[in-house]
Amino acid sequence: MRTSHRSSSLVALLMLLAMTVAPALAADPGDPVSVESAVSDQKAGSVLIYNLYSSNATNPIVENTRISITNTSPTTAVAVHLFFIDGRSCAPADSFICLTRGQTASFLASELDPGTTGFIVAVAVAGSTGCPISFNYLIGDAYIKLASGHTTSLSAVAVSAQAAPGNPSTDDCVPGATEDVLEFSGLLNRYNRLPRVLAAASIPSAHDGDSTLLVINNPSGNLATGTNPIGSLFGIFYNDTENPFSFTFTTSRCQIKEEISNNFPRTTPRFTTLVPAGRTGWIKLYSPDGKPLLGALINFNRGAGTNPGVFSHGHNLHVLTTTDTAIMQIPVFPLSHC
Repeated sequence: MRTSHRSSSLVALLMLLAMTVAPALAADPGDPVSVESAVSDQKAGSVLIYNLYSSNATNPIVENTRISITNTSPTTAVAVHLFFIDGRSCAPADSFICLTRGQTASFLASELDPGTTGFIVAVAVAGSTGCPISFNYLIGDAYIKLASGHTTSLSAVAVSAQAAPGNPSTDDCVPGATEDVLEFSGLLNRYNRLPRVLAAASIPSAHDGDSTLLVINNPSGNLATGTNPIGSLFGIFYNDTENPFSFTFTTSRCQIKEEISNNFPRTTPRFTTLVPAGRTGWIKLYSPDGKPLLGALINFNRGAGTNPGVFSHGHNLHVLTTTDTAIMQIPVFPLSHC
C-alpha cells in the first residue's frame, strides 16, 4: 500500500508528539505507597504539616525559613489552603496557593508571616468550593536558620486521605459549607492517624558543645479561631546505659521550642549529669490526655566546621504510636483565582 508524503509527515509528527508527551504522563515505576501507610515525611499526602518555621521581622538574614511545596501529580492542578499557626498564642493565619500539575513553589517566612515562630498546616482543597479533597500528591520542605545558630532542613510530614483520588476526603463538606472537620481516624474517607508517642533517637552531651532544640507541636483544634494547646506531657529520658528518668511539664502553647538543658526538661539528676561528655541519651514522650503530637530535634555545635566527629543537624521526631481521635476544624470558602 502506498503512503502519501503528507500522510508520512503526519504519522511522523504524531509519533514525535507521543514521544514528547507520554513520558510526562506515564505512571511512575514500582508500587504506589499505600494510602493506609502511617504519616511520614517520606511520602506524599493530602495534608502536610511543617514542624517549624520562623523569621526575624527586622533582620531576616539571621533568622528565616524557606518553605517549599510541590504538586507531584503529572495530570491534575490543585488548590492548597495554608494555615500558619503561631506557636505561642495558637492563633492561625491563612493563605492559598495554586499549583499546576508538576509545579513546585517556594516562599520565605519573612515575606509572608514575618516575626512569627510556629508550624504550618497545608490542606488540599477544591478551588471551586474550598472543601478538602483526597489529593495524595503533595510534598514539601522547610529550610530553617535560627539566630541561635541552629540550622536544618525538615521535610513536611504528609498525611494521606484514605479515599479515591479526586473524591472528597470527608462526607460532610458540601458546596456552601463554611467549615469542615478533618478526622484523623484512619477510616475510609478520612485521614491517616496522627502520632501520639514520639521519640528523639540521639541527644548529644552539652559538655561537648552541643546545643539541642526540642520542638513539639499539637496539630489539632480549630484552624479558624485557634489550635489546641499542648497541655501536659509525660516523658522518659534514657541515658546510654539504659537507665530511665521520668519528667513532666505543662504548657498553654501549641508549640514547644526549647533547648534541652538542666532547666528543660527537669530531671533528677539534671541533663548534664545524665549525659556526660562523649555520651548520648534519648527521649520518649506523649500526652496523657491522648493529644496528637509532632516534632523535631535540631542540634548545633560551633565545632562542626573544624572537628570531624562533631555535627550540626536536624530531623523530625520518630513516631512510636498513633491516635485515632485527632481532628482539625478548617474554614471553608471558594477561591476565585484557582
